[in-house]
Amino acid sequence: MKTLKYSTQTISKEDILNVSNVLKSEFLTQGPKAIEFENRIKKLTGSKYVLASNSASSALLLACKSLSLKAGDLFWTVPNSFVATANCGILCGLKIDFVDIDPDTWNLSIAKLENKLKIAKRKNKLPKLIITVHLGGLPTDPIRLNKLSKKYKFKIIEDASHSIGGKYYSKKVGCSKWSDITIFSFHPVKIITTGEGGCCTTNQKKLYEKMQMFRNNGITKDPKKFKFHNLGPWYYEQQALGFNFRMNEMQAALGLSQIKKINIYIKKRNNIANLYKKKLTDLPIKFQKIDKSFYSSYHLFIIKLNSDKLKLYKFFFKYLRKKNIFVNLHYLPIHLQPYFRNMGFKKNQYPISEDYSQTALSIPIYPNLTLNNQLKIVKIIKRFFKLYDK
Repeated sequence: MKTLKYSTQTISKEDILNVSNVLKSEFLTQGPKAIEFENRIKKLTGSKYVLASNSASSALLLACKSLSLKAGDLFWTVPNSFVATANCGILCGLKIDFVDIDPDTWNLSIAKLENKLKIAKRKNKLPKLIITVHLGGLPTDPIRLNKLSKKYKFKIIEDASHSIGGKYYSKKVGCSKWSDITIFSFHPVKIITTGEGGCCTTNQKKLYEKMQMFRNNGITKDPKKFKFHNLGPWYYEQQALGFNFRMNEMQAALGLSQIKKINIYIKKRNNIANLYKKKLTDLPIKFQKIDKSFYSSYHLFIIKLNSDKLKLYKFFFKYLRKKNIFVNLHYLPIHLQPYFRNMGFKKNQYPISEDYSQTALSIPIYPNLTLNNQLKIVKIIKRFFKLYDK
C-alpha cells in the first residue's frame, strides 16, 4: 500500500493553471490577486475586514501586535497546539501561561479557564489576552469564552488555523462576532492551501489598519494618515516597526482557485470522519466530542487511546507507520518544550494535555483519500487491537 499521510494537499489542473497565469502576469507581489483573495475570505466568513499574510505564524504575530498590549502583560493559551500559538505573544513582549484542555473536546477547557480567572483576579494577575485554538477543525465555544472576556476584561484571538469553513451557533468561524481577531492557516495540509500562507479576520477597523501597516514594514501610503506634509505621489511614511508579511500573488491565485472547492473538501472530510467513527466505534479509543451547535471542518481526524492503554501507544504508532499509514501527533505539549521548560514550566502542570499527548494520534483524512484506502486503514487499526490488546 502506498504511504498514506495524515493529511496532504489536493491540487487540481485548474489550481496549476491559475498559478501559471500569475507567473505570466505583470504582478508577482502586491497585485490584485491578494486583494481578491481577501475579499473572497471576507465573503466566506462574514467578517468586515480580512488581511492575508505569508503564513499563519505571521498572522498570529500581526494580531498580537495590533492589540497594543504592554510588555510584561500576561496572556494565556492551551499547551495543546503548535508552538506558533505561544510564540506570537512572547515575541510581542508578553508573559505566557497556559490553561489545560477539556478531556472530551481537547480544546480550551472553559471550566478550567473560569476557575483560573477567579484565582488570578484575587492575585491581581489577570491575563490581557486569551488565544484559543480550534483543534482539528472543531471550534472552541465562542459565546462562553466571550462572556468571560467581558467579565474579566481580556482580548480574544481565535487560532482557527485548522477551522476555516467550520461553524459555531450557525455562524462561520472567522466572523469575529465573539472575538477580536481570528487566524486561518493555508499550509499545504490544511483545508485549502496557498502553499504557505495565512490571514486575519476582524470586525474592528482600527485593528485591521494596524495589522495592515505592520504587515508592510510599518509603512503607510494613505495620505489621510500622514504625520508630515505630503511631498508627492512617491511619498510614504514608516510610522511603526513592522515586518514584510505580505501574501504574494502566486499564493493568492492558488487560494482563489482552492476556495471555490472548500465546501466540497469539507463535506468529503466529514464523510470520512463519519465512516471512521462508525467503523471504529467498538475499539478502546475515543473520538473528539462535537456538540450539535458546532460543525468541524475536520482538518484532522484524531483518535485517542483510552488512558489505560498508555503502554500500547508507542507500539500502535510504530505499527501504523510500518503499515504505511503515516500517523502523527498533534501536538506535543508546548510547556514541555525545552524553551518553555527554561521558563519554569514542568511536567504534570497540565495533566489532561499531557495524557492526550501520550495517547492521541491523527489518522489520514483528506479529500482524495479513497474509500478503499479508508477501509484499509480501518482494517489495519482493528487488526492491531485484535492482535495486541490482550
